[in-house]
Amino acid sequence: MENKLFGQKLKIVNLGLKSFADSVKSLGADVVQVDFSPPAGGNQELIKALSKLNTEDVDRANKIAFEKMTNAQPVLVDIAPAKDVIKGMTKETILHAGPPISWNKMCGPVRGAIIGALIYEGLAKDELEAEGIAASGKIKFAPCHHYGAVGPMAGIISASMYVFVVKNETGGNLAYSTLNEGLGKVLRFGANSSDVIARLKWMETVLAPALSKAVKIAGGINIKSLTAQALMMGDECHNRNVAATGLFLKEIFPYLLKTDLDKNTISEVIKFISGNPHFFLNLSMAACKATCDTINGLKNSTVVSAIARNGTELGIRVAGLGEKWFTVPAGNPKGLYFAGFSEKDANPDLGDSTISETAGIGANAMAAAPAIVKFVGGSPSDALNATRKMYKITVGRHTGYQIPQLDFVGTPVCFDIRKIVETQITPIINTGIAHKKPGIGQVGAGILDAPLKCFEDALLEMSKN
Repeated sequence: MENKLFGQKLKIVNLGLKSFADSVKSLGADVVQVDFSPPAGGNQELIKALSKLNTEDVDRANKIAFEKMTNAQPVLVDIAPAKDVIKGMTKETILHAGPPISWNKMCGPVRGAIIGALIYEGLAKDELEAEGIAASGKIKFAPCHHYGAVGPMAGIISASMYVFVVKNETGGNLAYSTLNEGLGKVLRFGANSSDVIARLKWMETVLAPALSKAVKIAGGINIKSLTAQALMMGDECHNRNVAATGLFLKEIFPYLLKTDLDKNTISEVIKFISGNPHFFLNLSMAACKATCDTINGLKNSTVVSAIARNGTELGIRVAGLGEKWFTVPAGNPKGLYFAGFSEKDANPDLGDSTISETAGIGANAMAAAPAIVKFVGGSPSDALNATRKMYKITVGRHTGYQIPQLDFVGTPVCFDIRKIVETQITPIINTGIAHKKPGIGQVGAGILDAPLKCFEDALLEMSKN
């Protein structure tokens, strides 16, 4: 049989440096360039760790993690003071976002929020006294995550603050988050002026008790269902919560009318929620925390169970490594700034709200929310590409959260540190931006990639087990 190979025009395939392909192409050859990079950036230590963790035991554990997280059913069951429902909470305990950190290392917004919380609790009469108390060692500071809770931005939870109580009906575990104050000059961005404290007191005495009565009459509100609906309506339920807030308001309103509250109180509550398009955020975060906690301590699993930032460091936890944090310096978001502010005003990234991405929404679901780019910058195609990118580093597609813009495929869920290290692709975070000085508040919103090193450190630790 005649060999016609050398009688045909050859096509050259180049793997590696594009300059090689360009050189051959300049001589008139037909060249196909294939983008290629070695796993883990060619780092031999990481490649060995990956080989050790690419086992059936790890795959099996990650499948269990995927099932636990996608089968979770987070339901709002109560709204109550933190000291009444969060185990170990005392008057001298203040919870914050992110991994553990001491007062002397805290950033401006976290310090500002703690000062506000001490004044709010009546432990200090002014900022000067509050700062002295905070530095005295009399206050116990701890991550919200250590108490089954989460908080956006500074993430401060103090004893008298009311919190959402969310129960995962599948696993029975509880999670908590404060009620959202609104945008701009608020405690979670480090603001602590008298009007900020007054709003918190109104939330404590009017808003939260009213909603608590309604939730109890309702017998619970399924947050997973509201989230799934909101994704169909243009939210990603981290930085865009317009539809989700409306859905929650629609759900709670009939039960508010069934309470013994007077018309003025109900009117105040409705006006506050409807005027705060981010009200659903904190509720969504508690639901995501209740979801992600189902995999804590899951042997052999390389799935990320938490990503959190305190404005100084970003930390992650991995299911198979339990409570241990792996930390790196916090990154700086790139995005859109309010008038009069710029990157030079921004604090490094902070907040527990990355529990959203960890649970499969937020930036993972940006394809469902093209309008998000008006808030964080970029284009609608960037939102689509962000979601597509996250499929490369996750275990699977969520069975409950779907994206209309991608033919109703499930959102990417369960970050796998093996895939992150192998591809050198890290989780995308969309976030609010706080001013680096305490007391000023939010100055913009943006996007950043989580730093790679914490995932590499976790992988190396996991490979030792």
